[in-house]
Amino acid sequence: MMVQLSAGVRARAIAIVCIAGFVLGLSGSAQARVTRIVFGAPTSPLGSTSFGQVGPYEELDGIAYGEIDPRDPLNAVIQDIDMAARNARGMVEYTTTVSILKPVNISAGNHAMLFEIVNRGHKLDPGFYNVGSDGFLENQGFTLVWAGWQADLVPTAASGALVNMSAPVAVRRDGSSITGPVRSEFILSKSAPTQPILADSSSNTPGYATANPDNSHDTLTMRVHQNDPRTIIPNSEWAYADCGTTVSPIAFPGTPDPRKVCLKAGFDTNHIYELLYTAKDPIVMGLGLAAIRDVAAFLRGESDDDERTANPLAGKIDWALLNGISQSGRLLRTFLELGFNQDEQRRQVFDGMQPHIGSVRNYINIRFSQPGRLAGTQHTEKQYPGPEGPLTYGDSFDPFTGEMSGLLDRCTSTRTCPKIVHTMTDSEYWEASGAFDTVDPAGKHDVQIPANVRIYQFASTQHGGFTPFSTFPPPASATCEQLPNTNSYTYNIRALLVALLNWVSKGTQPPASKYSSLARGTLVAPERVAFPVIPNITGPAGTWNTREVFQRGPQYDAGDVSGVISMEPPHVRAEYPTLLPQVNSDGNDVDGLHSVTLSAPLGTYTGWNVRAAGFSQGDACDLTGSYIPFAVTKTQREATGDPRLSLQERYINLPGYTAAAQAAAANLVAQGYLLPSDEGAAVAAAVAQAQQTGL
Repeated sequence: MMVQLSAGVRARAIAIVCIAGFVLGLSGSAQARVTRIVFGAPTSPLGSTSFGQVGPYEELDGIAYGEIDPRDPLNAVIQDIDMAARNARGMVEYTTTVSILKPVNISAGNHAMLFEIVNRGHKLDPGFYNVGSDGFLENQGFTLVWAGWQADLVPTAASGALVNMSAPVAVRRDGSSITGPVRSEFILSKSAPTQPILADSSSNTPGYATANPDNSHDTLTMRVHQNDPRTIIPNSEWAYADCGTTVSPIAFPGTPDPRKVCLKAGFDTNHIYELLYTAKDPIVMGLGLAAIRDVAAFLRGESDDDERTANPLAGKIDWALLNGISQSGRLLRTFLELGFNQDEQRRQVFDGMQPHIGSVRNYINIRFSQPGRLAGTQHTEKQYPGPEGPLTYGDSFDPFTGEMSGLLDRCTSTRTCPKIVHTMTDSEYWEASGAFDTVDPAGKHDVQIPANVRIYQFASTQHGGFTPFSTFPPPASATCEQLPNTNSYTYNIRALLVALLNWVSKGTQPPASKYSSLARGTLVAPERVAFPVIPNITGPAGTWNTREVFQRGPQYDAGDVSGVISMEPPHVRAEYPTLLPQVNSDGNDVDGLHSVTLSAPLGTYTGWNVRAAGFSQGDACDLTGSYIPFAVTKTQREATGDPRLSLQERYINLPGYTAAAQAAAANLVAQGYLLPSDEGAAVAAAVAQAQQTGL
């Protein structure tokens, strides 16, 4: 059971963990660890391709069996660990999928393990860092590792195989089921009569079953916009049931199903639907944090398991990096803040971390956790846990909670803090409180960034990025008014990954942090964002997300994003200020790390977009940005009243544009934000877009 901790109590708790950990480390008591790991025969998913000096790669897929001691202070932080089943040794067991992609001759690699926190069970790194078939990660010589952590995933035909894990369900001491309040939200891109009980961004999970198929004590509401009053849908109009699909619907009330919701009139695309119900059988989801820790510690530091099965990476890994993208980036920050970068022998697990587009935290460590949720945008899943403080790495004072804290408090006390390269896009500022990773909670001052941290804002980019050489312009979405953002940061983040490795392995300082700031006047209140008036374009007014202080019940610890939520929906206690990147006369970010494309722009690139008619029009289009092209000629722009200079006024012709892109790339290479080996490709990708404009 967890309670709200004051700053002083939390500081004392951290000190106790440190002391207790030292004592346990000397006592030889039971320790959390991987007890057995089983791999199948190696496969060759990349075929016979040989990568530079590294050679060909092979993949090992298997299962790791782990157990943790619930009495160890490092593990006691896991919510409901004391209510999980124990084996004969008093340990709590779990299993997790493990996948390793490594050089066949691992000695030819760079001796660095890049451990990716999977996103809803999916591996993202190969398609994120590699451009097409260029094999960037493989040519660098990384050993790539994935392990499951999200214990509510169930593979489907659509999802394919998932990297997942299994964890026990928490039960009361008498063996009876635990029940509690759960809030679910449904936002559809296509109308349907039935929704999974969790739905929306919690993909590939069936959700927590209702404790009672009788819905008379539960509430389903609907509203068009996030801040609209909720309209109650009569209980006679919905049921815990499956009414099929829009293609072959089943007559209401459908087939009873404790994990699905059928609405008689059907769920449409123009509303936010919110379900408040009583669920049962919470998974001890926080075990996923221990699984990441223990699998990485085993692969890095052990020769074999309890059955003498050899560790395939034994003695070959000198450096361990952890990265996570979006949901996984938020989880990485939770992993760090809760002290999981220290293994069972009190050693540091990861030397370096790269949380990407994860400006807040994931709420994995809560009873009835829904870790697949977004943790809130302006329109979608806004009131879920995650944006609570601290958001800064170093300590900052929160006047709304009265706490002085930071994400590095625990690892600082145990001397296990990694070097961190934190990266985010424009969308994190507009939708996910990104400014408060570098600003105090009162919004008055830039905070001091710790020496082991670098922070980079990929200026004028969108959350999911844009792959170089993708179709340009990309097709418009029915959900959003504008084209998605086409400003790619791929080549920049590749350079920063290499910089992180060089930092931990050679002590080479990475390039300076680059982000919008109060001191430079490039981080401002929403009403001061000088976005130009562009004909036929809806401006950003009202699309930014606000960050609020919520009351979720006496057993919820906001500082650790942990505990038990008893108040749904939560009560709003206060609202933090909102700060956004300032833009220039084109509408592009003034500050931050400018890519080749942004340095030689073809239009306005934003981290926000506006939802279209039929999709709660006017609200933010969640994590999608915008690309608003410049006119090609002066005559064209003057005919529409566009204040932004045309392409011909800027570059004259394609050779002029190419020269501008080449100059931008050379400048980025000189500063360390672009690898020399990527300079030509970055220019080629920008020029390929320019060719499509008719310049």
